[in-house]
Amino acid sequence: MKKTNKYHKVINQIEKTRGKNNKNWMDILRLAFEHSPKEASKILKEIYKEDKKISSLAGKLTKNS
Repeated sequence: MKKTNKYHKVINQIEKTRGKNNKNWMDILRLAFEHSPKEASKILKEIYKEDKKISSLAGKLTKNS
């Protein structure tokens, strides 16, 4: 039981940290589109492409469990 609580505590800390980081990421995205929408769009396209690869790899992991 203690081990489970420890995991939950760490997971909650990760969730909180990711939430803050996601807000920062979105602030940078807004700033980029405000100052250079064409360049920001190119970068976002590349990020999206890599995110799709990550999702595909993650899908392979979940199929094997």
